[in-house]
Amino acid sequence: MSEFLTAALGFPAVLFGVALIVVIAFWLLVLAGAAEYDAFNAQVDTDAGPTGLGGVPVTVPVSLLIALAWFASLAGSVLVRRHVEPGTVRTLWSFAVLVAASLIAWGVTRLLVRRLRDLVPEQAPPSRLDFIGLTCTIRTGSVSADFGQAEVAAADGSTALVQVRQSGDDVMGYGSTGLLYAFDVEGEFFWVSPYDTALDPRAAG
Repeated sequence: MSEFLTAALGFPAVLFGVALIVVIAFWLLVLAGAAEYDAFNAQVDTDAGPTGLGGVPVTVPVSLLIALAWFASLAGSVLVRRHVEPGTVRTLWSFAVLVAASLIAWGVTRLLVRRLRDLVPEQAPPSRLDFIGLTCTIRTGSVSADFGQAEVAAADGSTALVQVRQSGDDVMGYGSTGLLYAFDVEGEFFWVSPYDTALDPRAAG
């Protein structure tokens, strides 16, 4: 036990040990519901990236990298302390353990992240075609064959202002509800028709 503690509190394992304490504290907060697992993600990468660690929330590879580096450095430190006498040579071996532990942790983490990416189904990127079939709120005074804008809410709750056109002469003024039923790729606008929420069977429920 004393050998383990000495190695854990010595160089280089102590460097990764401090980081590991932070990682453990973070995941305990996640388990307690006090933090989200992706709370520190600027975004969730969809590409592997040059490091090979992308495609999953950044907290996952960082946690794996630190934990594996700590374990590898601890094991290496124990071996060095058992077989190398204190002095300059041991110090050099300790630095070698630091480098080796980092490389081993990176390599193993990369393999694990690749496995995790394979388990996560790929999601199609957002498309304006996703708005077809949704209702919208007209945001211009009128809608014609060459003019009109409307606000539409996406499935994730976000809203977007889109260009809309109609093929008939229906009156659609500001604040009225329309139905987006087609998208013109060349003109980059949606075809819209009047929509009465009272006719929606879902509204009756």
